[in-house]
Order: sequence, then structure tokens, then C-alpha cells
Amino acid sequence: MAKDKDMTLQAVSLAPGAPEVSEDERSEDEGAAGAPGASGRAAPTPPDPEVPAKPRRRRFSAQYKLRILEEAEACTEVGGIGRLLRREGLYSSHLTEWRRSRREGTLSALAPRKRGRKPAPRNPLDAQLARLTREKAALAEELRKARIIIDIQKKVAALLDMNPDDEGTS
Repeated sequence: MAKDKDMTLQAVSLAPGAPEVSEDERSEDEGAAGAPGASGRAAPTPPDPEVPAKPRRRRFSAQYKLRILEEAEACTEVGGIGRLLRREGLYSSHLTEWRRSRREGTLSALAPRKRGRKPAPRNPLDAQLARLTREKAALAEELRKARIIIDIQKKVAALLDMNPDDEGTS
């Protein structure tokens, strides 16, 4: 048992990034008062320090944009718009862009737009082309099989020394 404990201690101390732990410092009692959950309260977990590899863009619905614009127009006291922007995590450029879109009367401009390249327009004949290509491939395979059968029939006839014209006279 003591040997297993030493092996576990060595494995823990050899793990990369693990702090050096000696036998004296290690707590033998698993239910010690310092164990998490022993006091009845769990320690708060710290936030994850990792930054995502690819940041996600925020998308705002048209209703949200209109609601924020109405709230911004309702702000009459000094610093009210700044407070609104801080509360919502927005920038003043958001308000400027959304006001311009609303002024142009394009509600669809307030809706989030898909970013990136626009898809190529679909040709209405693409489906028919795909169907005809599949049919051609199936017919080509059928023709290949028929040619193989005809070739075999010719070889069998040559082996039996039969002339296809003399078929009825034997």
C-alpha cells in the first residue's frame, strides 16, 4: 500500500505544470477541513482565462435595434445615452448606423446580414443537367455490359465453329 502511495505521489509530482509535493505537505485525510465542500459552501470557480480561437460576432435583431433607438431618444438627462450604451455594451457608432438605416426606411437593413461572399445564382437547368448526366452514366454502363455479352457470344460461336448464318441447319 505504501508503495502505491509513493507511485501516486511521484506521478503527481512529475506531471507537467504540477507543483512539487512532498510526503510531509500532502494531506492524508481525504475528508480534511480544507477539502472543497467541507464547510458547506463551494468555492466560486474562477472564469476561464482562455480566449476563443475565433471571436464570435454579435448579432442584433431588428426589434432590439429599434428598442434601443427608442430608449436613446427617450434619454433627456445628461449622460443618459452613455449609461444606456454601457448597460447594453454598445458603441455610439451602433446608434449612428442604426439611425441611418432607420432614416433610409430599410427595416431589412436593420436585420443582421450574412457576411462573406454571396452565393452564385443558381442556374435553373442545373437540376436537368444532373439528371441527364446520371441517365447517361447508367446507359453507358448498360452498353458496356451488352458489349461484353456480345463479345462472349462471338467467342463461344468461334469455339464451337458455328456460323451465325447456319444456325437453323445442323
